[in-house]
Amino acid sequence: MNKQLLRRILALCSAAVTIWVAVVTTGTQTASAALNAVKDNADLTGKLLRWELGDFFGSDFLSAVNVLALGQSPLLFTSRGSVVTLIEETSDAQEEPSDTDSTDQQTDPSEETQLPPVVSVSTGDLTFADNGVPSQTVNPTSTKGYTVVNGVYIKNSSSRTMDPAVLGTGEYAAQFSQDGPQVLIVHSHGSEAYTMPPGEEYEASGTYRTKDTNCNMVRVGDEMAAVLSSYGISVLHDRTLHDAVSYNDAYANSLASIESYLEKYPTIMYVLDVHRDAIADADGNQYKLVTQEDPRAAQCSIVLGVAHDAWQENTKLAIDVQQTLEAQSPTLMRPIAARGYRYNQHLTPGSLLVEVGAAGNSLDEAILGARLFATGFAETILGK
Repeated sequence: MNKQLLRRILALCSAAVTIWVAVVTTGTQTASAALNAVKDNADLTGKLLRWELGDFFGSDFLSAVNVLALGQSPLLFTSRGSVVTLIEETSDAQEEPSDTDSTDQQTDPSEETQLPPVVSVSTGDLTFADNGVPSQTVNPTSTKGYTVVNGVYIKNSSSRTMDPAVLGTGEYAAQFSQDGPQVLIVHSHGSEAYTMPPGEEYEASGTYRTKDTNCNMVRVGDEMAAVLSSYGISVLHDRTLHDAVSYNDAYANSLASIESYLEKYPTIMYVLDVHRDAIADADGNQYKLVTQEDPRAAQCSIVLGVAHDAWQENTKLAIDVQQTLEAQSPTLMRPIAARGYRYNQHLTPGSLLVEVGAAGNSLDEAILGARLFATGFAETILGK
């Protein structure tokens, strides 16, 4: 590199710095104000790199790293607009959980009350045969670590602020109407299943999973749909196993299904994605979750995905539903869980993910818990 070319490059750099200082200090009246303006806009290294790549005053605000990566390939650089659009579309929503980071957590059973094993007892169409799994009831005795709204406990593991004054108004966007189908039940993880008593085993497709719809979450959804229908609510039940081929694609698959239903039935206001949880100790031993009022009934929980703009409306509905259910059965519901995902809950203001029991529960216990949840949900949306 000759000296003349080096001087030109240095002159251009100096000019760029001078122009940048002039721009960021425009409107300042004192030296200290100008200095503060320079400090507040001191990403000089990145800006110089962007300028070197022909992007100093670019309008899309890609980072210097992104610009540098795109600049390595003419093909990538010509697709810059597509890259910018993709970044904008994904900036406000985190990816849905994968197989190792989902609602199907193996959680040490803390803050729980141990109960004796359930004895075999028959009631109606359910037998509640003992499956040999020890019982737990999640029932917090302290508000530490929770946000409490109108007596409802919320375990907030997201970055959202749960303001009781905003969330506890009792008013929300999801309103029931008799015009067309109102409730859609889906299962992102439809193959999730339970621990069956001896003689009632299913053909497993994985650990505590089966494609047998008489024993997995589809059966639980059928029970919930029957209860809602008994209240005169028009309900659609998508019995698709969205996790049958790929567990990690389950939420993307259920998203496509929900969008298809909403397009065909625009009256749908409430979407319930029905799952079960998994609770185990440090050694991997499973526990069942049951209510203190009736140890034959599995505890349930509402999981909120709050990584979208309409999260507050879903949260308000969840609080109202939880209040109704706790008045009917004080320990049926575990604390609401708010997490930094979407869980497809951005599609309607009445979307909830509902976990019915855990892998250690029997199917009959889950069915009874699901019926109790559906009863309280129906009475909430009907205003009873």
